[in-house]
Amino acid sequence: MTSDLPKSLTGKGGSRSATTRALALSLALAATALAVTGCDSAAAGTLKGSRLELPVAGGTAVVDTDSLAVSARTGDGRLLLLSEAAAGDGLGRPGPVTRTADGARWSYPAKGLSVTAGTDHGRLRIRLRSDRDGSVNWPVTGTDRTASAVQLPRGEGLDIPVRDAFWNSPKAGLAGSTVDVGADLALPLWGYTMGGATGGSRGGHGVSYLTPTDLGTSLRFSSAGGRLRATAAHAFDAGEGTRDYDVTFALTDGNPVAPAADYRAYLSQRGRLGSLREKIRKNPANAELLGAFHAYVWGDARTAAGIGKLRQLGVDRMWLGYDAGPGPMDAAAVRAAKKAGYLVGPYDSFANGQDPKTADSPTSAWPGRVYPDFCVRKADGTPETGFGGRGCYLSSRAFEKAEPGKHYLADRTRTMVANGADSYFLDVDATGELFRDHGAGHEMTKADDRKYRLARMERLSQHLVLGSESAQPWANRVLAFDHGSGTPVADGLWKLERDKQTWGGYYPQNAPKTFFKPVRLPADLATAMYDPKYRAPLYETALHGSLVNAERWELSYEKLPEQKSTRALLAMLYNTPLNYVLDGPTLARNGPELATLQKYFAPLHRAAGTQPMTSFRRLTDDRTVQRTVFGHGTLTVTANFGSTAHDGLPGGCVEARLRTDSAPRRLCPTAGPDGRLRF
Repeated sequence: MTSDLPKSLTGKGGSRSATTRALALSLALAATALAVTGCDSAAAGTLKGSRLELPVAGGTAVVDTDSLAVSARTGDGRLLLLSEAAAGDGLGRPGPVTRTADGARWSYPAKGLSVTAGTDHGRLRIRLRSDRDGSVNWPVTGTDRTASAVQLPRGEGLDIPVRDAFWNSPKAGLAGSTVDVGADLALPLWGYTMGGATGGSRGGHGVSYLTPTDLGTSLRFSSAGGRLRATAAHAFDAGEGTRDYDVTFALTDGNPVAPAADYRAYLSQRGRLGSLREKIRKNPANAELLGAFHAYVWGDARTAAGIGKLRQLGVDRMWLGYDAGPGPMDAAAVRAAKKAGYLVGPYDSFANGQDPKTADSPTSAWPGRVYPDFCVRKADGTPETGFGGRGCYLSSRAFEKAEPGKHYLADRTRTMVANGADSYFLDVDATGELFRDHGAGHEMTKADDRKYRLARMERLSQHLVLGSESAQPWANRVLAFDHGSGTPVADGLWKLERDKQTWGGYYPQNAPKTFFKPVRLPADLATAMYDPKYRAPLYETALHGSLVNAERWELSYEKLPEQKSTRALLAMLYNTPLNYVLDGPTLARNGPELATLQKYFAPLHRAAGTQPMTSFRRLTDDRTVQRTVFGHGTLTVTANFGSTAHDGLPGGCVEARLRTDSAPRRLCPTAGPDGRLRF
């Protein structure tokens, strides 16, 4: 089976017939990537009573204009239920249906809703606009009797069998929960596989749901009859700027990463997909991310001598970050790191403000009256309390208004990189944590907040290798890397991290236990986050080749000893770097292990780090043997997370083959009782 995307996805043109052949042979990520060119120019469907039939890639979509129920008839004759009627108190009697160039429009006067439906690059697109504040619970998904798995972009991504006993139980924390699409998910989408083609075989079916209007949109999971369902909801709020709600539906072949491939194509079609290769062209220092592991350094590890020890181990690429507290990396250490071929960057945040006289972090102390004048204000005028109850969150609009004259952000950045640092980690700016600000003179919506954050990140990215936390896709064009979107965080993690006796606190200063103390995850949390049979590389399918993605920095590679083997295999399979925290003793103890893993990773990432992930397949029914492909065969990686050999690959091993290789490269990282790896 070919793993290449159709030429329409790669921007190289190609005829409809060539694309059709590629769709017939490729995984769902190809099947949904750009759908089928030419669908939008087809007849705008038919209207039979309340049934609006519209041509889409792979079949025909049917919208019930009375209720917003959506079904589809696939090219091979399958009937699929994509959404039940809108839930809750209903929509009321619809107004007259009027045909449009690509579909139809109508209204639900009782709810103040106007609706347009049509086709968009082979997708069904339905847009709701409200003339009043309110909400709608729709689409209602996962109710088709053939639905077999649900895809959820929690961190890197999950693919969950709908009948799985663990995920339907309270232990998983999913059923009964509601997630904010714009804040809690790494991508604004979800999907379902229909039938049994969950491993990527041909002939399967599935559906991708994209919600480009992610602000104000949530997704609630329920367990009905032992099956997982997902119902979206959107809050129409004039003050929040969320009176519009868009949903697109795409038919797929049911591969677990199909919804993410659909989203990648959506971004590409609209010029919103970044290119790491282009970022390297504009700032050549970005190339040093290729092949690099990431680490925050403490104590002796942030000195020139510590850098020398890393280089002596044979580590040829690293991204090294350091906090803004006492004793940051000095100019000599930065020079040593750059000479070794490493990137160096400070941690900073533009989000928190405190009284400069009592601020507990240099990043929270600002000149003049930034604090409290720039505090985000709630509707009642009180400040939005900052992270951990410290100070307040600062308004991005207040900074943007002041920047031309006061240069607060430019001056801060200039001070932070005066030691010669060539990279920058700007905490939380690219996350979904956005604010509505009622502060006089700097009022803004969450959409405005996003816009102002993008503007300042764009300025930083012109001269520095820029990263941020848990990067949302709207930031993919300005960031070169992110820390956090690789981690499928389950709610139980936050409770565990608040238990300082178990997790560790912010001491000692040179090696805070919150980062360095090894922790054993509770069994249910370990399953929810790291069981490979539930993992699917949705984020990499959508954004690999645009930016470099890693796990959260408080979940350093050494923090979770029992997951080390699995995390190493996942990193190689997904072509993503491991993220460490290092001090002198840790470097002495674990440096050789780091060097072995980095030596294996570096040539793979150098070759494929700027390439899209073009294939993801499971090779065994138990989901433990998985394969990825990058580019048009540039790199193929197979990981065996099981305990028995498959096709000559032992359990616990990963095998990678570059197109230029004469033989595959094998790595078998096994964690011993002491937490150290054996190779």
